[in-house]
Amino acid sequence: MAEAVTEVGATGRRKTAVARVTLKPGTGVWRVNRRPLDAYFPSEALRSYIEQPLKLTHSESKFDIRATLNGGGIAGQAGAVRHALARALTEWDASLREVLKNSGCLTRDARMKERKKPGQPGARKRFQFSKR
Repeated sequence: MAEAVTEVGATGRRKTAVARVTLKPGTGVWRVNRRPLDAYFPSEALRSYIEQPLKLTHSESKFDIRATLNGGGIAGQAGAVRHALARALTEWDASLREVLKNSGCLTRDARMKERKKPGQPGARKRFQFSKR
């Protein structure tokens, strides 16, 4: 009979993006929507932003990470993965919570796109005022 592998999962959100991350003990292999991390996020800045919780907790090569993303754009998805990864790490080891909380990784970034108002061309933009 096969041994049960310990896995931890968490959900993260940013703008309209949702990320579900699963951690299991391993060698540091990333799979994002069944693709490697550097294939899904070609930008080095976004990859370092995503890996920030792992670097803070010194666990870059301790876990194999599987992420499923949907909704939003590439930057929103990166923020969602970072949030989910931090939540999964705290679920794995509660002593990491303080480090992640102080660095802002556990805070859900609540900034959303403002809605367009009726009778206006955009969220803040107004039609040109004409006195006469």
